[in-house]
Amino acid sequence: MRALVIGGGIAGPATGLALRKAGIDAVVLEARSRAMATAGSYLTVAPNGLHALDVIGALDLARACGFPTATNVMYSATGARLGRVSLGVPLPDGTRALTMKRARLARVLADEAERRGVEVRWSSRVDAIEENPHGVSVRLTDGSRLNGDLLVGADGVHSLVRRTIDPTASAARYVGLTNFGGVTRGAAAAAGYEAEAWHFVFGSGAFFGAHPTPEGDVVWFLNVPRAPIGAAERATTSPETWREWLASLVQTDAGPAADLIRGGELELTADNTHDLPHVPVWRRGRLVVLGDAAHAPSPSSGQGASMALEDAVVLATSLRDSAFIEDGFAAYESARRERVERIVAAGARSSSAKIPGPMGRVFRDAALRLVFRLAVTDRSTAWMTGHRVAWPATGGVALRTR
Repeated sequence: MRALVIGGGIAGPATGLALRKAGIDAVVLEARSRAMATAGSYLTVAPNGLHALDVIGALDLARACGFPTATNVMYSATGARLGRVSLGVPLPDGTRALTMKRARLARVLADEAERRGVEVRWSSRVDAIEENPHGVSVRLTDGSRLNGDLLVGADGVHSLVRRTIDPTASAARYVGLTNFGGVTRGAAAAAGYEAEAWHFVFGSGAFFGAHPTPEGDVVWFLNVPRAPIGAAERATTSPETWREWLASLVQTDAGPAADLIRGGELELTADNTHDLPHVPVWRRGRLVVLGDAAHAPSPSSGQGASMALEDAVVLATSLRDSAFIEDGFAAYESARRERVERIVAAGARSSSAKIPGPMGRVFRDAALRLVFRLAVTDRSTAWMTGHRVAWPATGGVALRTR
């Protein structure tokens, strides 16, 4: 049994590793070259996602390329503390979450997948997908073809696989925020920041987050409420211009955000944020989607990567324990849909808190103090971060299609 997995971010190689563990051969296809797969900013993998990495034997890889995060601390633009929330139900060793560069985690997972016998093909952009009586076939932009028995779309929020499964599927929804991220180096930048914590500011012009690293640097990001940024604006705006504009958005806010931005380097520029509130069709025949291709939450949820990692494990075990591909896909969707759509909805509510008008900020800050004291607590979020996917023992069956 051979699976074609489209997408070489985090979800793709994780799925390759999970399928390999389930006894299914996998080929991961990534459009970017190996050298180009380094762009982007940082993400935090929650404890439920770390557990999924542990299930596929990759948790130590994440530890090696990340650093611990235990707490989120929230502030208003005036510097008043609005609340403090842990990153959730910890692993048995006490780890709550790990923060790391997204591209680095994707790369180490891809390298590990190759080491375990998963074929990873870089510079392999898929432009057409076909089912046939014997399996699935993909055509690459260079004209070559690959064949498999089933196909997994781990190709993100603008998924080709999702559109192939259901040509009427709704497009991803812009949530009103565009993202920037960077790093400021040197111990002076990290002065005053609590270790192992994200520091979030609901600012006057943008939502700002900063995290000190063990090396003494600070990684940071901004969610900026505005119209989507197009290719032309990206192409004609220099990093210096972006940084000065971003600094101006937080200039009047309490804290060092403006100085960090001016003294730092951009690693993520003008990334428009989309989500997928509901994808009616996840599967058709030998095709299925997972991760952001099936249920992209806003980054505000802090669960995008963790949801994809959970998906990889559940899909692999569902296929392993089914006699037919179609039944495996159905079992995977049944196990996942309610949970992930609940998380997407929670992320959408979080994003809306980042984009109120001037008067709305006054009421928002007052409301957030209550929210972080009474509603968003370790107990109330345990359903999200305390979830643990399983890899039950089984004798296995010979997977086939009807």
